[in-house]
Amino acid sequence: MTMTVDVAKEGSTAIVTLSGTTSRNAFDSTGIALISSTLNGLMDDPEVRSIVLTGTGRIFCAGADIDSFQEAIEDDSIGELVMELTGILHPLLVRMRGDPTIIIAAINGAAAGGGLGLALACDARIASNEACLVSAFFRLGLSPDGGTTWLLPRLVGVQRARTFLFNDETWDASTALEAGAIDEVVDSDELLSRAEQLAIEWGKWANHSKKSTKQLLDSQSSTFFETQLEFERMLITQSSMDPEFMEGVKAFQEKRSPDFSNFSEE
Repeated sequence: MTMTVDVAKEGSTAIVTLSGTTSRNAFDSTGIALISSTLNGLMDDPEVRSIVLTGTGRIFCAGADIDSFQEAIEDDSIGELVMELTGILHPLLVRMRGDPTIIIAAINGAAAGGGLGLALACDARIASNEACLVSAFFRLGLSPDGGTTWLLPRLVGVQRARTFLFNDETWDASTALEAGAIDEVVDSDELLSRAEQLAIEWGKWANHSKKSTKQLLDSQSSTFFETQLEFERMLITQSSMDPEFMEGVKAFQEKRSPDFSNFSEE
């Protein structure tokens, strides 16, 4: 099975395309390592302020490759394989949630299993009218991974997420939009342009603003109000001592839009 990950840079935005004609954009351990190294490399690049993540054909990402599961079952190494896959995927998702780089999922087709988690971990999800979200775990006799049980309830509510998983549902784009799992639905020929537009709009802001806000939003549902206030106080104090804040104040006083493009995260 072969998956390729193509990168095209347009200004400060990188377009990352998952492609695997024979694999249906599913990943084995080599494939997920390639996805991880590519995205981590772009998040390390100070010139990249935003990323658009998409797939090819009718699949965004199908998650783990079932054929590799079968081979591992036959040679009694399935536990090791699952540990290896999640050991690469999960740290990537953690970084995506807290990194200042804005990541927009341009969901061109089916997002299933671990591929669903990859989409949910992005900062926003733009879907084509041909896209769908697929649970897939229960039909394989598995419990969810890829952060699905943490990310999906925060978007659609606990009971809606429970129904999605226990009914082994597939949501088309309109259903996913109504549930709150995706943010916009566009025609297929408009998908990349709209995702890139949003990536540029969100990517332009100060790195400290983006990173701190991501952390605060993810923490708010699992902390007491007083704890959240202290977390906000700590992060806004840190942000206020960064040169990006000085640029923001100066731009406000000069009645112009701030330009944060020359600042990198320290």
